[in-house]
Amino acid sequence: MSRPLLQLALDHTSLNAALQSVNALKNSVDIIEAGTILCISEGLQAVRQLRQLCPEHTIVADLKVADAGETLATEAFNAGADWMTVICAAPLATVVKAHQIAQSRGGEIQIELFGNWTLDDAKAWRAAGVRQAIYHRGRDAQASGQSWSQQDLDRMQQLSDLGLELSITGGITPQDLSLFSDISVRAFIAGRALSEATNPAQVAQEFHQQINAIWGERA
Repeated sequence: MSRPLLQLALDHTSLNAALQSVNALKNSVDIIEAGTILCISEGLQAVRQLRQLCPEHTIVADLKVADAGETLATEAFNAGADWMTVICAAPLATVVKAHQIAQSRGGEIQIELFGNWTLDDAKAWRAAGVRQAIYHRGRDAQASGQSWSQQDLDRMQQLSDLGLELSITGGITPQDLSLFSDISVRAFIAGRALSEATNPAQVAQEFHQQINAIWGERA
């Protein structure tokens, strides 16, 4: 099982504030995400700025696409994204179109798992060639005190067994990582835990230390 990466989620409403977080953390993370809030507030200029500032990083456009997969994927990848998110409620045709554009640009799409979805849906995504999904505990769920459950872990394992690599997000802290030691994790996504920390680089180092302890040192 490969070593998970660390992803910085930028859900700022201001591009300037997001770039401040990037400058503080770009040497401490592997993937940088223009979050949905940032993309809505600042548009795909956020992705362009991230690509310019971090040419060696994987850049994610977290658009949670629900329709117009071909058009939106074209725009996202033209802006410099490597990966783009598609919401799990999107029609399969949207997933397929977005995936085709991503593949033509050497990128990938990620299915964002919110709300109601089934393993049959996951099988259809995988059959279409999709390799990544995001298992998400939303902000509202976190605020209501919802924690990671055995049901979450079981569903993650089922997705892993289908061949989907998971990025896991939703109030993740370094202390949580051992919960996911048997899951095929592509990345752990942290937003406020990093960007709002007093010492962001130190918190990122704590994530890497935990990842190394569980999955081994960087190759």
